[in-house]
Amino acid sequence: MSAQAPSAVILIRAEKFVPNPATAADNAFQADIPAGQSADITSAQALAEMDAVADALRDAGVRVHVFEDHDHTRPDSVFPNNWLSTHAGGTVAVYPMYASNRRHERRADVLEMLKSSYRVQTIVDYSGLEPDGIFLEGTGAMVLDHVSRVAYMAVSHRADSHVLERFCTDFGYEPMAFDAVDSSGVPVYHTNVIACIGTDVAMIALEMIPDVVRREQVRERLTVNGRKVVELTEAQIREFAGNAVELCGRTADGRRRYIMAMSARARRSLTPEQVAVIEESCEIVAIDIPTIELAGGSVRCMIAGVHLDLRPTEVPPTTAVRAINEDHPVTADGRYVDAGV
Repeated sequence: MSAQAPSAVILIRAEKFVPNPATAADNAFQADIPAGQSADITSAQALAEMDAVADALRDAGVRVHVFEDHDHTRPDSVFPNNWLSTHAGGTVAVYPMYASNRRHERRADVLEMLKSSYRVQTIVDYSGLEPDGIFLEGTGAMVLDHVSRVAYMAVSHRADSHVLERFCTDFGYEPMAFDAVDSSGVPVYHTNVIACIGTDVAMIALEMIPDVVRREQVRERLTVNGRKVVELTEAQIREFAGNAVELCGRTADGRRRYIMAMSARARRSLTPEQVAVIEESCEIVAIDIPTIELAGGSVRCMIAGVHLDLRPTEVPPTTAVRAINEDHPVTADGRYVDAGV
């Protein structure tokens, strides 16, 4: 398994998708539904796009876990990476969410699947910080370098530096917080719209970090181990070029296949030179998701990566378990299990 590129992902198939009015105030990437388009048509188009993402990732050899969501009160549930992250060694993190109507996106069935299918040792839950008005929206708020153990974060309403410090202490990352703004001075709401970190390549809009010293510190930290940086413009960021994710799939004969998943819109915004640098280390897989992008997020936001080890499919029972199964309901010392016998 690659430290940076997970080989399995979680997707949420949200039947009642609609851009969330509760998040429009600070999400400059969010847009309105086309005039005259019904909610049913919008939802149907979004579902087709969600299925296209799942199919494209499966075709690339990525393991895909899809969870249905029929709840019309969770308009942004298609973006599970904001409430959930997983980490090598068996740890899962659950995060505090800024918009109150997003907080019930957290799902026990997703966590139960992870515990039953993967080796999960600990779940660290930060959601109790919500009543204090302190938020850190997962790998939307942070972009994690799992190789060098650095957590990059653009400070915003949804990304609190104190919670970042706490996360980094708990998970063993180096915090690297900075301010990032657009040309109008509006803070970037989520770091993962301006930055993507792969194993050997990173895409980031360094020009949106106004502090020149901090900008160069970020550049140096990204490249210290030989990673190449593709610098994105603000115009490309508005096309969601930064909202991509590296994944590890498999070829038909079982060999590793590294891909960079992004939207077709994002792919169209890249220059041939940028594409060439990216494809030195991974193949670009682009999926057209214009309806979902109305909500202000793209392919990266849709994907919660699974950085956990799979459990064996068949675990032989221990001697103690065999001694009390239904075919032989007697313990090792000869006692019957049934009460009263």
